[in-house]
Amino acid sequence: FDQRAKPANHPLDLVDCSSLLVGIDSIELEPIGKKFVHKFPPEALEKIRAKDLDVILRFGFNILSGEILNSARYGVWSYHHGDNDFYRGGPPHFWELVEKSPLSGVILQVLNEQLDGGLVLCKSLFTTEQTASASVNRYTPYWGSTDMVIRKLNELHRCGWEYVKSNALPASPYQGKRKLYRTPTNFEMARWMAPVIFKKAIEYPFRTTTVQHWNIAVRVGHQPLVESSDADVSGFRWIEPPKDHFWADPFVLQHQGKTWAFFEDYFYPKRRAGIASAEILGNGNLGAVLPCLQGDHHYSYPHVFRSGDDLFMVPESVSSNSVDLYRCREFPAKWVRETTLLEGRFVDTTIWQHDGVWWLMTTRAEPDSRAGCLFLLYSESLTGEWKFHPSNPISTDIRNNRGAGNVFLSGGRLIRPSQSCCPIYGYSFSFNEVTELSKDRYAERQVRTITPWNGLCAVHTYNRAGSVELIDGAVMTPLKKLLSSAGSVTR
Repeated sequence: FDQRAKPANHPLDLVDCSSLLVGIDSIELEPIGKKFVHKFPPEALEKIRAKDLDVILRFGFNILSGEILNSARYGVWSYHHGDNDFYRGGPPHFWELVEKSPLSGVILQVLNEQLDGGLVLCKSLFTTEQTASASVNRYTPYWGSTDMVIRKLNELHRCGWEYVKSNALPASPYQGKRKLYRTPTNFEMARWMAPVIFKKAIEYPFRTTTVQHWNIAVRVGHQPLVESSDADVSGFRWIEPPKDHFWADPFVLQHQGKTWAFFEDYFYPKRRAGIASAEILGNGNLGAVLPCLQGDHHYSYPHVFRSGDDLFMVPESVSSNSVDLYRCREFPAKWVRETTLLEGRFVDTTIWQHDGVWWLMTTRAEPDSRAGCLFLLYSESLTGEWKFHPSNPISTDIRNNRGAGNVFLSGGRLIRPSQSCCPIYGYSFSFNEVTELSKDRYAERQVRTITPWNGLCAVHTYNRAGSVELIDGAVMTPLKKLLSSAGSVTR
């Protein structure tokens, strides 16, 4: 079953890398040890120490012990595919499924004699997939952690070992349900799988395709969510889109005395979205909906902003493999591509100006957004060279590594909205106060989180202009209910 469910382009697919290692010194050895522990023989240790290595990377072997752990200047670095605060041992990303853990983690650690108890150089957290396949659950964490080693080696090269250690994660008490996780027995597999199979058998005759159906909501004249001590969500007016559509990712812009909404307009039959706009009327209703940006790509997250007298938009279009800046030529419906800001697959790009510097936050989506890293860049001009911030990545935690709207000032605080994709896509959004922002440093702290309410399954965007607030929310809905009688979904 697991092999049948295994996704294509899986990170654990076998690849012959021998051609890449031609000319590289190698040592063949037979490790000393029984069962799960391996030690290196003295002659191998002597050869390794003679290389005067900075770092040794562990791939393969069992649990390493003994003098090999001290044979490189900065130790033996090793991946552990699991959050070491909860899962020590293995198999990787299996017990998270059994125990229904919402998160599956990966760490890069400096090994010591304690299993998975070494210095943790960095950690990434990903959503545990709703599946019975360990291979499916491994796909995102393995791909999403491939840059950990090169990232930390670069940090070591630029800033030195003391800096690397200062950025390591502090030790915390182990909270796992087992002292050491091991390969499951047949009985443990049966005890886990029997209810899963039974549930699937019961549900199979009644199966139907359900989707997150997104709507947007408008609120006028209330205390802003970020300033509300009890996160009061009353007063939002939900707007139902036309048949065959959903509306999401609402942004708001004031222009010539009027307030406008820009949002993703998804068309179910074509499985593609464009950007639309509408005036927000005084009673919170929307005026006529106008198409703004349509094309060969799927467009969403229409980040609109002003620079002087000019209006710009940076829509998400991950399939285009670029982040493009559009200038408004005729408000609100005509936008023309000005330039490409970044090449690559990125989502939820947000730009703002602070202290005379332009800042850009975006989430890398390689191979997709579930494996994302949040990056910060800066530039002296909007269309100038964007420089990589030394604090990157800002986040590798699926609970806050994607943007959820414009960065804005509130009560003298700079606020970055972020969204959480755990346990499902777009589950909630949070307000994060940016406490440090310079070309050398970045820091933030979470202020408040808004979770779904009144039957919603997700809320993942927040924007505000003046007294107007916009959010979106989703309800799990059978797809057939959302299509017109003549509608069909293109595959």
